[in-house]
Amino acid sequence: RPLLLLLPATSPSSPLRRLLPPLSCHAREVLDVIPQRDGGDGSDRAPRAKGAGTNGATAAQVGVAREAGTKGRQGRSRHGGVARRWRRGEDRLARGERAADGEVQGKRWREGPTRDGELIERREARQARGGTLARESGKAGNLARGESQASGNVSKKGKKKAKGSENEGKLRVELDMCSKRGDVMGAINLYDSAVKEGIRMGQHHYSVLLYLCSSAALGFVQPAKSGNSGSGIASIGQLSSSSTESVGNLKCNDVSEGHSEDQERSKTDLFASDDDVTEKPSRIPVSDELREYARTRGFEIFEKMCSEEEKVPMSEAALTAVARMAMSMGNGDMAFDIVKQMKDQRIAPKLRSYGPALTAFCNSGNVEKAFEVEAHMLESGVRPEEPELETLLRASVVTQQGDRVYYLLHKFRTTVRQVSPSTAKLLEVWFRSSTASKVGKRKWDADAISKAIENNGRGWHGLGWLGRGKWTISHTHIDKNGVCLDCGEKLAIIDLDPKETEDFAKLVAKLAIKRERRSNFENFQKWLEKHGPFEAVVDGANVGLFSHKHLSLSKINIVADVIRQRFQSRKFPLIVVHNRHLTGERMQKLSNRKLAEKWKQSNAIYATPTGSNDDW
Repeated sequence: RPLLLLLPATSPSSPLRRLLPPLSCHAREVLDVIPQRDGGDGSDRAPRAKGAGTNGATAAQVGVAREAGTKGRQGRSRHGGVARRWRRGEDRLARGERAADGEVQGKRWREGPTRDGELIERREARQARGGTLARESGKAGNLARGESQASGNVSKKGKKKAKGSENEGKLRVELDMCSKRGDVMGAINLYDSAVKEGIRMGQHHYSVLLYLCSSAALGFVQPAKSGNSGSGIASIGQLSSSSTESVGNLKCNDVSEGHSEDQERSKTDLFASDDDVTEKPSRIPVSDELREYARTRGFEIFEKMCSEEEKVPMSEAALTAVARMAMSMGNGDMAFDIVKQMKDQRIAPKLRSYGPALTAFCNSGNVEKAFEVEAHMLESGVRPEEPELETLLRASVVTQQGDRVYYLLHKFRTTVRQVSPSTAKLLEVWFRSSTASKVGKRKWDADAISKAIENNGRGWHGLGWLGRGKWTISHTHIDKNGVCLDCGEKLAIIDLDPKETEDFAKLVAKLAIKRERRSNFENFQKWLEKHGPFEAVVDGANVGLFSHKHLSLSKINIVADVIRQRFQSRKFPLIVVHNRHLTGERMQKLSNRKLAEKWKQSNAIYATPTGSNDDW
């Protein structure tokens, strides 16, 4: 395919126009629908009609430039031959052909107007036709006023409704622009004007207003288009300063100064890369006076949203913004109550909904309440991510709660797997502390520990801290075989734990029951309850067809015998095979019949019925 190079429209005399070869009609068509760019800020601006100031002049100039460029190309085809008219299809008019009434027919949305000048002409023509129709209808109304009075009233109502919708749409666009710029006062002024003019506001208007007010109440505004700048605590961006200082003041050995600064720096560096050249919107700091004003107005706007006269449906975004304003006052209880209201109103809370309450409780050192929030998250099906777990961990380290730290370490293990540098440094602070050296059991059953590790898929036992004394901390690397280069121990390969295995089995069974014919999978479950459990499973088709065109029962038997020898019980593994492999010419062979009979007598084979998928 030829390479299509799209460039901004240029004047006929520009060097770029002279250097480039003439574009095909399709390329010109694409260029015609691309919005023109203002040379100043690079933002997209639609061309205006005549009399619209400097932008109108710019649009006219671009239109002339395009017309000149088009005329210069009309005499040449793409390959330098005789010029011909390009057609998209035989049933459509060629580009430039016009009907008797002067309108271009057969246009499609992708074609768009041929030139900017033509676009302006059409817009003026539509306005002229609209004005003519309006005058004609006015004359007709004067001639037959009695007959059209009722329809005139309906028309007035329709015009009033259309005017209201137009004002609401305009307000929405202006509020979105305030959010994009981070203009809190501009948004509040728009709200005051809308209330004064009686413009009805909807859910989106209130959500943007509350987002801006809540952001300002926290001390900064991050420009965003719709107010959804992130999720969870990461979207708040204001973790506890008091808790961080307390972590730094925790009694421990060899803790470097400036820990909180390193945390923030490492958090930024974690996601930074040499390839990342996209500039992210910077935060706009807010004065203390504006913080208080924005919070006060925010609660006022929320009250109006909840008023009987407005009847605006509540949203998760609006309630989360109110919770953020409550957090700015240090009121964790209020922020938590807001989340509880979501469930009462059948609004599904998101991860970001819990951030304000969690942060407020952790900042104040109320760890019990913070873990109540975490329990509510799990009950609502919301899983905390690393920022939330790090906040809980910081509060637990500050309050020296070893059991909470142990619980969170396993949360990190199952949720995060690889922690960020800031979390790693926080863990180092904990293990260097005197509190960490004092927690742990003095006596334990070694056999019970080994059995727990095996049952949990290796790698962990989950029975709490074992032993007491000072922890040894070092920075090391792991080689490609999983061996620690510092202590020489090999890391365990972590398997699914019992709960994960149970959840996975339930999900598979649910899908199989839903998709299988009749009750085939339920029959298999009953058979399994009667003859199981099995320590291994052999996929008969997978093994039997390996390097064979037809399924080999003898190969299945070899694999099953080898597996059987590895178990103390000498019990056969479960062999799953579709019933079509146990019928037909294959079973006329005596050895195959003997193998199938042996497996059936040992209750070691399950033949899936016709219409079932043996993979389930």
